[in-house]
Amino acid sequence: MLICVSGVFFAGASLAQHTPGKGLKDYYGTMFPIGVAVSSRALQGNEGQFILSQFNSVTPENDMKMGVIHPREHEYDFKRADAIVDFAVRNGMKIRGHTLCWHSQVAGWMFTDNKGDTVSKATLLQRLKEHITTVVTRYKGKIYAWDVVNEAISDSHDEFYRNSAWLRICGPEFIEKAFEWAHAADPQAVLFYNDYNEIDPIKRTKIIRMIRELRNKGVPVQGVGLQGHWAINEPSREQLENTFADFATLKIPLQITELDISVYPKEHEARARRANDYDTSFTKEKDIAQAAQYQVCFEIFRKYKALLTGVTFWNISDRHSWLDDFPVRGRKDYPLLFDRNFQPKKSFQAVVDF
Repeated sequence: MLICVSGVFFAGASLAQHTPGKGLKDYYGTMFPIGVAVSSRALQGNEGQFILSQFNSVTPENDMKMGVIHPREHEYDFKRADAIVDFAVRNGMKIRGHTLCWHSQVAGWMFTDNKGDTVSKATLLQRLKEHITTVVTRYKGKIYAWDVVNEAISDSHDEFYRNSAWLRICGPEFIEKAFEWAHAADPQAVLFYNDYNEIDPIKRTKIIRMIRELRNKGVPVQGVGLQGHWAINEPSREQLENTFADFATLKIPLQITELDISVYPKEHEARARRANDYDTSFTKEKDIAQAAQYQVCFEIFRKYKALLTGVTFWNISDRHSWLDDFPVRGRKDYPLLFDRNFQPKKSFQAVVDF
C-alpha cells in the first residue's frame, strides 16, 4: 500500500499518529533546525522529497571529508559536495560543512612527500591552510557552520590529545591554525569543534579545557558540536543533564551534530560477530526502549533550547546507517526515527509529542 508522509508517497505499513502534512522540522520550527546527514545520491527522487518534508538542514555525511574532496595534492573533486550544496540552496535549507580537519578519511599524500617520507610541520600546515581556504571560500555565504576540527581529544583518560598524524607532525598548533584559516576564508561562518563520547566526564573536561584555552588566545572557536552517537542504555538522564550543564558554562552555541540511538547496548570498539548478533530483528522491546531514550534526549534538548542551535540526525532512515557495520560488521541496526520504508516509528512520536 502507499502511505503519504507530508505529501510524499511511500510503500509501507501504517503510520504512527502525528499531524498530517507536518514534518519533524515543523514541530521544532521555533526552537532549532532539525538536520540530517546525506549523500548526494540520497537527494534524488522520492528520498530527496522525503528529506525536504522532514528536515530543514543538511550535513554532507562523507562528501566534504578531506579524502573525498581532496584526493590528490593538486586535485579537488567538488562534484558530490556541490550537488548537496545546490540542493540545499535551491530548497532554502541550512547547510553544515563537515569536516575540514580530521584524523580519519584523509588521503595519504597529505602527510608524505614524493619519496614517501613524512613531511615537515611547515609543509603540513601549508597543505592544511590551502585545503581549508579553498574549500571554505568555495562555499562562502552558503554554508553557515563548519565542523572545523573533528575528534582531536583522546578517549584515553591519561592522554589529552588524540595521537594522530596531525598531532605528531604539527603538535596541537594545527587546531588553532585550522580555526584561524577557516575564519579568514569566511568570517560569517560559525566555527565548531566537534567530538563524540562527550557524555564521559573526563573527556568532556578535556574538551572544555581545550576550548577555553583556545578562546582565551583569541582563536575563533564559536560553537561545540556534540555528536550524539548514543544507545538505548546511555546516556542516562543524569549523564545528559550534566553534559549540557558543563558545556553551557562555555557560553557559546551547542549543536547535536550526528544523532542516532542504537537499539543495542553501547559498545565503543569494533569487534567480531558473536552468536547473539545474528538475530537482528527490530522487536517491540527495542522499539519501546529506543523511543524512551529519544524522549529523554529531546526533553533535555528543549530545556537547553536557548543554547542549542541545531540537532542533526546521522542518516535519514533505518534503510541505511553507519551502525549497520559498527561495532559489528553486518549487524543491522535501527537507530533513527523512520523505518526502512520511511515510516515514523515510536521514536518519532516520542520526539514530537510535547
